[in-house]
Amino acid sequence: MADRGGFGRGRGTRGRGDRGRGRGRGRGKREDSKEWIPITKLGRLVKEGKIKSLEEIYSFSMRIQEQEIVDTFLSTSLKDEVMKIMPVQKVSAAGQITRFKAFVAVGDHNGHVGLGVKCAKEVATAIRGAITIAKMSIIPVRRGYWGRKNGIPHTVPCKVTGKCGSVRVRLIPAPRGTGLVASPVSKKLLTMAGVEDCYTCTNGHTRTMGNFVKAVFFALEKTYGYLSPDLWAPTKFKNSPYQEHTDFLASTSKIV
Repeated sequence: MADRGGFGRGRGTRGRGDRGRGRGRGRGKREDSKEWIPITKLGRLVKEGKIKSLEEIYSFSMRIQEQEIVDTFLSTSLKDEVMKIMPVQKVSAAGQITRFKAFVAVGDHNGHVGLGVKCAKEVATAIRGAITIAKMSIIPVRRGYWGRKNGIPHTVPCKVTGKCGSVRVRLIPAPRGTGLVASPVSKKLLTMAGVEDCYTCTNGHTRTMGNFVKAVFFALEKTYGYLSPDLWAPTKFKNSPYQEHTDFLASTSKIV
C-alpha cells in the first residue's frame, strides 16, 4: 500500500509535473536579466559602443526600433508617468469588446521626452506597451532663452504650435522665474522635457486628454524645426554610422 504508483488518498501533483502551484499565464518566475540581443543595425552599433550618444542618432535621422537603445543612454535618468487610461469598445459578432488605452510619457528632465499610446485587453499590458512605444519615439527638445543669454537654457527657443484633432497648443517663451503657466497635463510633459519657464495657449476641446497630450508633444517636437542664427555656422558633413562602420556590420555574424 505504501507504493501504489500514485493511486490512493494522496492528492499528488495533479499532473502538473515540475511547474509548481502557479496559475499559469506567465505568472510564475520571470527572467528579467536577459541579455540584450540587438536585431537591427543601429542596435548592433549601439551595443558595441560605435555610437556614443542619442544626438548622433538624431543628427542622421535614424529610426529607433528597439527600446534598449534608449535604455543604454538614458537608463538612469529616464522617468515614466501614466497620463491617462481610458476604456475603448468595439462591436463584433460576439458582442461588445472592451479594451484599455494607455497614454504614457517618458523623459529625463534634460531635453528628451517621448509619448506612447497602446491599447490592450489588460491595463498592465497596455501600460507596458505604451512605455516601450514612448521610449522608441523619444525626441530631442531644444531649449533657449528669453532676453539675455545668461545661465543655462530655461524656456522654449521660439513660439511653437502643435495640433491634434480640434486641440491647438501654443508654447510661448517666458522670462526666467516665471514657471510653467500651463494646465497640469501639459505641465507634466514640459517638466519631463526640461522646460522650466513657459507660457501656454490652448484652443479646442482640451477635455479630450489624448489629443491634448499629443498636441503638446507635437509642439515640443517642432522646437528643432526652426533654424535660428546661432545655428548658421558652416556644417561639416560626415558619413553616417552605417557607412562609417560598414566593415563591422558586414563582418558580424548573423544572429541565430
